[in-house]
Amino acid sequence: MNIGIACYPTYGGSGVVAAELGKVLAERGHKVHFISYAMPIRLDGFSGNIVYHEVEISSYPLFDFPLYTPALASKIVEVARFENLDIVHAHYAIPHATSAYLAKQILGNGAIKIVTTLHGTDITLVGLEPSYLPVMKFSIEQSDGVTAVSRFLKEKTLTNYHIEKDIQVIPNFVDTHKYRRIDTSRICNYLAPQREKVLIHVSNFRTVKRVQDVVRIFNLVRQKIPAKLILVGDGPDRSNCEQLVRELDIIDDVKFLGKQVELVALLSAADLFLIPSQSESFGLSALEAMACELPVIASSVGGLPELIVHGETGYIAEIGDIERMAKYAIDLLTNNPKYKLFAQASRKRAVEVFNAEKVIDQYVRYYEQVLSEQPIPAK
Repeated sequence: MNIGIACYPTYGGSGVVAAELGKVLAERGHKVHFISYAMPIRLDGFSGNIVYHEVEISSYPLFDFPLYTPALASKIVEVARFENLDIVHAHYAIPHATSAYLAKQILGNGAIKIVTTLHGTDITLVGLEPSYLPVMKFSIEQSDGVTAVSRFLKEKTLTNYHIEKDIQVIPNFVDTHKYRRIDTSRICNYLAPQREKVLIHVSNFRTVKRVQDVVRIFNLVRQKIPAKLILVGDGPDRSNCEQLVRELDIIDDVKFLGKQVELVALLSAADLFLIPSQSESFGLSALEAMACELPVIASSVGGLPELIVHGETGYIAEIGDIERMAKYAIDLLTNNPKYKLFAQASRKRAVEVFNAEKVIDQYVRYYEQVLSEQPIPAK
């Protein structure tokens, strides 16, 4: 197949999943064309079956804002014509599915098929804005196929947008060959020189991630056992977290590492992963941690209960219940036999349910299904 992938190129989950999906598809012999305004962060290394097409946005005094949606549509048209694309896989509904629909109308209704994957905030936050909702609903309905990364997100989409469309749940995935626990003696000596327990959080530091809750949970843990906290990522809430760390006088025990591309070594040097989010459609960072044998303490929101098995691969508590999350963390970190069972179960679940090969098989079957169906009539 010739597959076009339209995605954001950033550190967010949708861009990571799109890039990793494209890499595995390319390894299987499919020709993959990434279409975005920048090279996706996770596209490391060379592959003869991967081509990147940059969306160029012209600057013109009449326009107060960059017109990315039509520019992306035009680039999809160009790539589809010259590369004979079979499918355009749009990750994140706005603007990618919208641009793919415009391109399809320009090319002719039978020229390409559109598969849209819904990742989370495109449905639960952005798409509910009155200025976007009609376009969001239309773009989803006009896609030839739609997938969601969790059952929670599927139901949220059907409810919020009153859509009568079959949505296939295909979860996020992890490369369990790459994401596995490795020896990190040197990093451990840096992060925890006195062999303290290491708690870790990875996110884009948006308010919805509740990173300040991570700091407060850690503060309760460190009052009971020697511990360090590693915060990976950056975003609008980072300065507030730094201020809280200073107020709690725990600056010596907390390290802000900023954005990191290679996470395996950091995850392997940690003992526990914290994700107390207010909203989480799947929790890709938690899955990557589980693949590295880290139990996860999470809030009971969105798709996290579909990923984490309470009492087996980690623990789940209500949003904002810092004391309970801290209690769960202390329980695991002070009970070595129990901890080992949870760590092994986390890795096993990642391998058996969410490994890349298994999930990408589902995507390939879905592509084939969409390609075999009659095109949606133009309205």
